[in-house]
Amino acid sequence: MTTGAASDAHAGRIELAIGGMTCASCAARIEKRLNKIEGVTASVNYATEKARVEFPQGVSPEDLVATVEKAGYTAELPPPPKDETAGARADEPGDGLRAVRQRLVTAVVLSVPVIAMAMVPALQFEYWQWLSLTLAAPVVVYAGWPFHRAALTNLRHGAATMDTLVSVGTLAAFGWSLWALFFGTAGEPGIKHGFEFSMTRSDGSMNIYLEAASGVIAFILAGRYFEARSKRRAGAALTALLELGAKEVAVVRDGREERIPVERLAVGDVFVVRPGEKIATDGTVREGSSAVDASLLTGESVPVEVGPGDAVAGATVNAGGRLLVTATRVGADTQLAQMARMVEDAQTGKAQVQRLADRISGIFVPVVIGLAVATLGFWIGTGGGVAGAFTAAVAVLIIACPCALGLATPTALMVGTGRGAQLGILIKGPEVLESTRAVDTVVLDKTGTVTTGRMALVDVVTADGVDADEVLRLAGAIEDASEHPIAQAIAKGAAERVGTLGTVEDFANVEGLGVQGIVDGHGVLVGRPRLLAEWSQELPADLDRAMRDAQRRGHTAVAVGWDGEARAVVTVADQVKPTSAEAVERLKALGLRPVLLTGDNEAVARTVADAVGIEEVIAEVLPQDKVDAVKRLQERGRTVAMVGDGVNDAAALAQADLGLAMGTGTDAAIEASDLTLVRGDLRVAADAIRLSRRTLRTIKGNLFWAFAYNVAALPLAATGLLTPMIAGGAMAFSSVFVVSNSLRLRRFRPLTGDGAPAGGRPAAASRAEVPATR
Repeated sequence: MTTGAASDAHAGRIELAIGGMTCASCAARIEKRLNKIEGVTASVNYATEKARVEFPQGVSPEDLVATVEKAGYTAELPPPPKDETAGARADEPGDGLRAVRQRLVTAVVLSVPVIAMAMVPALQFEYWQWLSLTLAAPVVVYAGWPFHRAALTNLRHGAATMDTLVSVGTLAAFGWSLWALFFGTAGEPGIKHGFEFSMTRSDGSMNIYLEAASGVIAFILAGRYFEARSKRRAGAALTALLELGAKEVAVVRDGREERIPVERLAVGDVFVVRPGEKIATDGTVREGSSAVDASLLTGESVPVEVGPGDAVAGATVNAGGRLLVTATRVGADTQLAQMARMVEDAQTGKAQVQRLADRISGIFVPVVIGLAVATLGFWIGTGGGVAGAFTAAVAVLIIACPCALGLATPTALMVGTGRGAQLGILIKGPEVLESTRAVDTVVLDKTGTVTTGRMALVDVVTADGVDADEVLRLAGAIEDASEHPIAQAIAKGAAERVGTLGTVEDFANVEGLGVQGIVDGHGVLVGRPRLLAEWSQELPADLDRAMRDAQRRGHTAVAVGWDGEARAVVTVADQVKPTSAEAVERLKALGLRPVLLTGDNEAVARTVADAVGIEEVIAEVLPQDKVDAVKRLQERGRTVAMVGDGVNDAAALAQADLGLAMGTGTDAAIEASDLTLVRGDLRVAADAIRLSRRTLRTIKGNLFWAFAYNVAALPLAATGLLTPMIAGGAMAFSSVFVVSNSLRLRRFRPLTGDGAPAGGRPAAASRAEVPATR
């Protein structure tokens, strides 16, 4: 991706920030205009409001901006890299979202009494119609202005969208109401507004449709508001990634330490990393040895031992001793920055599914407007009178006015997402639902998703005549004095099993090998076999075999010896979550093929896969390899869902057709995903897909019936057999139907342990434990 500096080269690839789009058809129009330029390939994403453009020599970014502006929209060149995060923070309040919210509040507050007075005769006092006009006018003019402005823009470019129909329908209803009030009989004192169900023609001079004009605008603005709120968070994954890095670093200059902002760090600088600190940037260890927790970037659950000459990555955590590191890559060249770019590329490149209402509107809107004009001309031409002709034309526009269409998606989405939130499932927007229908493959990250992501004591193998509890009492005591993550796992497991640990004296950390000390009078060694060998404590054959078996399974094994003899092998590992096997079975039941994806080695991956019932495994992958793995599956014709929880999963989550993030994971993964599972239970992933599919079916059903009501009544309106009042009633009924259909989603139930919906058959009383493994 080039930046604003690309204007010098006048060739390459650039991303433009697009403004003024109101529906998916706007994105298609901009894309079509850009692709008409010779040599230009453009992809416009409505969700992220960005256009990714590849352009040849002779075409400048400024030419691209001008093309977008000629189409009636705005375009901006990307800011310099240093301003990206600052810009994200500056835009966080969301000026566009605030404007939509203000218009929505205005529309709702003023429309409610207008609708109430029109529908409830008891509220119709002597001059109620003039109060309705006073309240409805600001709704139509101010709150509805975005629709009218978009309709004018579309008109100038010979196009029509749902904005066009909203604008024409509401203005026609409002304009007819003004005529009826000032020139007809609707403005007379004491007039009552009642429904007429007879299909007889009248001049319509006593009918006003202010409630239709204001109600349509209020309903559709509500949908726009919820859509804008979800779209505002599209770039948050990048901010979450960049926030992971260190803010300050201790640089060694002239033999003295100096703390400086990490932005001032240069290649070749030597800096200090103390235990518990983040490594400021990518580099090479110059002095010291330690364990580095690289799980954020690599997915590797076990901290990596590093020493002089080893490479370390920025944003990883030093879990052990003091390190002196030489910076090799800084700024945009670091692994963290590259991951941020991958997330951005994957998000921008994700295809935006066109909403059904917008697709149909390309044909439906011009047909309705043409039918209304034809109706007006027909009745005038046949001597029906101007008032009668206009009544029929208004009936056509009102019956086709997309009130139910505006409700179809937001009501189902609100009910579905509300029910999902109760069950620990967060759906980010309606575009997510389309993906759940077609998904046939689910890629599961191992660490933190299928497994707990935390090291735990798994097994103790002892020599003949040695008590396992004694091993844990002594080894746990000495490991408790160490800050190493593996040592802490052993100490915690020992304390849970034997209770009180021994007292440690003369504790020492032998770098890269293990720890030693005196516990209750015993000289204890815990660590690699080499440490014990240095004290002439060779592992007997059975313990050596146990250590090799553990390593073959992907576990981490340490030797324990005291008083001159090797006594035991203690094994720790990342454990499979007790619910993961059941979750995999549920995903299979939904027709999904599970794939395990991990940065760990093949042995670890196979062990975990066998424990939960997964056949396909992709192991030993780096973050960029995870993205490539998802792409390869997609190239083979699969529609891929990805479930993950770490920063290393963020780009793959964004690349997948459907991204599901565990809520117990990092902010970067959550923001890059389409669905967030608040609980760290993989079974919720199956419920999330079930709920999403059901919500999508509800939306499709809503759209079908919304169109069906309107289309079926259009011929009646055009022939003059349907008064505008009945047209308004039919439109209101279709809205009630849509809302009622959406409310059925409140009855969605998650599956229990035996596969039955909650509230049905009781779950099994107990389940077999999943083998503790990593």
